[in-house]
Amino acid sequence: MDLFLSHFVNRFDAKGRISAPAPFRAVLAKDGFDGLFIQPALDAPALDCGGKALVKEIEALLDSLPPYSREREDLATALFGASEVLRLDSEGRFLLGERFRAALDLTDEAAFVGCGHKFQIWEPRRFAAHLEEAKTRARGLKARIGVKGQRE
Repeated sequence: MDLFLSHFVNRFDAKGRISAPAPFRAVLAKDGFDGLFIQPALDAPALDCGGKALVKEIEALLDSLPPYSREREDLATALFGASEVLRLDSEGRFLLGERFRAALDLTDEAAFVGCGHKFQIWEPRRFAAHLEEAKTRARGLKARIGVKGQRE
């Protein structure tokens, strides 16, 4: 399966590097992207990360908007203007720059969160709170759309 799944908490080493989880590295390798595309998430205190699939999704979104329109230019600036491509070393480590670490208040560790086509990097305590809120909203959505579950 070529999806980013589950979540992991990894620590920064003394040089400020952190390892991408092995299952996430496997998805990136299958995707054929040389490195890690990373950008600030637009709607969460997190970083959106991925490879070719994520970049293609962004390009498709931009292509759906009229060329040179304000909306397209704003979105391109927000998504590509603040992004970076980071290189992974042979052990899957990468250096997350101070700009990204400071924006998320990352100190000793970071949570890597699978989101299917992409993954996110969060401050671990903030992610734990977000996960609980997301589960509550998902239960509400399930009830609204009438999805039958196994534990009702």
